[in-house]
Amino acid sequence: MRDKTTTAEQVAAGLRSGMTLGIGGWGSRRKPMALVRAVLRSGITDLTVVSYGGPDVGMLAAAGRIRRLVTPFVTLDSIPLEPHYRAARERGALTLAEMDEAMFLWGLRAAAHRLPFLPVRAGLGSDVMRINPDLRTVTSPYEDGETFVAMPALRLDAALVHVNRADRSGNGQYLGPDPYFDDLFCAAADTAYVSCERIVDTAELTGQAPPQTLLIKRHTVTGVVEAPYGAHFTSCAPDYGRDESFQRTYATTPWPEFAARFLAGDEQAYRSAVGEGT
Repeated sequence: MRDKTTTAEQVAAGLRSGMTLGIGGWGSRRKPMALVRAVLRSGITDLTVVSYGGPDVGMLAAAGRIRRLVTPFVTLDSIPLEPHYRAARERGALTLAEMDEAMFLWGLRAAAHRLPFLPVRAGLGSDVMRINPDLRTVTSPYEDGETFVAMPALRLDAALVHVNRADRSGNGQYLGPDPYFDDLFCAAADTAYVSCERIVDTAELTGQAPPQTLLIKRHTVTGVVEAPYGAHFTSCAPDYGRDESFQRTYATTPWPEFAARFLAGDEQAYRSAVGEGT
């Protein structure tokens, strides 16, 4: 099995402007923030971002890196609407494809299975179809003749996800209460990068947790980054919860000031600036 370990900087260097980038996690939970910060430190721009959005979207939008966003929501959970994303939307800094959560999920599933679309009931009878005029419906070829939304595959050039543990080959393990859909992001992407709190030997992955926690399979992973505290300031249960105090600082600080204070240096400088583990 190949050693796929790399660094956040090398991941960002392998990305390119104009690509479609999927970002795992959910809202302000288990986001691959160390990788997002590496992207922010790079010159990558003009991105199409696909995400159950949280501060990943807020930061990239505030920095002017997103051209188009595909999402069902952008939230900080305890702060319902991500403020830096809202500001970007209000000034017309990006275009938005907003859809139902189930439609988004089915788009990831279609891409993961290399299908052009999957039928889904979600979205019918709602304004989702009106605000997304490119969406089409499909009629069942069977006796029922039911009409569905034909949710197109959300194919990704690259995906970024964060988990609790991983081995050097790219097997990724979550230990918290929810897997979210990180495995689908990886399977839907041409290249996928997993950051983790700790890299361990393969045997250790099942030594203290059941095999069902092995969310991500190595064949879908391009690179693995050991990034302790790499989801901060989002949560990464059970390793740590969301840093609500820092999240409030993020939400209430003008973006230029926040970026200059916390994102000007490398990841070690960030961890020192926020007081790692506090």
